[in-house]
Amino acid sequence: MWRQVVLYFRTHSYHADNCQAKENLQNEDEADIKAAQIFKPMGSERTEIRKRQMATTPETPGAAQAQLSTGNRGSNACCFCWCCCCSCSCLTVRNQEEERARRTSHELQAEGIPNCEESPAPTLEEVNAWAQSFDKLMLTPAGRNAFREFLRTEFSEENMLFWMACEELKQESNKSVIEEKARLIYEDYISILSPKEVSLDSRVREVINRNMLEPSQHTFDDAQLQIYTLMHRDSYPRFMNSAIYKDLLQSLSEKSTEA
Repeated sequence: MWRQVVLYFRTHSYHADNCQAKENLQNEDEADIKAAQIFKPMGSERTEIRKRQMATTPETPGAAQAQLSTGNRGSNACCFCWCCCCSCSCLTVRNQEEERARRTSHELQAEGIPNCEESPAPTLEEVNAWAQSFDKLMLTPAGRNAFREFLRTEFSEENMLFWMACEELKQESNKSVIEEKARLIYEDYISILSPKEVSLDSRVREVINRNMLEPSQHTFDDAQLQIYTLMHRDSYPRFMNSAIYKDLLQSLSEKSTEA
């Protein structure tokens, strides 16, 4: 009888332990399910926020690469030098600036700078006369072409181009043509946004701005005189000592001696 009693309690205890274990496992499963339900929406919300950010602010490859290397830095940060290593694409900005500079240079060569004036080859007497005065140099097309070639080496060819454009303006009589040419001259040589802007003082610029209200053949007379004086005092002495002038003079002298 005692054996039956002991066996009964052992069996009851075994079933009780199994029930408790099943209940614990069931509670753990329910907890896992609740936890999954809690954390899953948070992950989905984070994903949706990320998608909206990507849709509203598309990233360039350079920006994406920089963002990976900079961690939590802001995506709108900007810098002015390569060493800052911020999340903006410095290479892209630099490439755009270089491309713009190359395009501007190409446009100047293709359409902004007219060809040299047509003229016969200068004689030895003419070239010798250029050394006598700046006025004699500027008087002939051959002299202007040679001087313009020298100015190009000093990156100041726009001075001669502006002077020549003013001379052409003086030859016009049609009002509409005068207005159009005056506008082009202003945009090409007076505007501070132009890459061919000539150096003028504030007084002359004020005169030009007043004259542009009613353009005429003499709108740029003051400016033309100032640029002419600048070339005379600054560039002309160097031209006379330049290889361009000396080589031309030597070549003509040799030809004259041979003849």
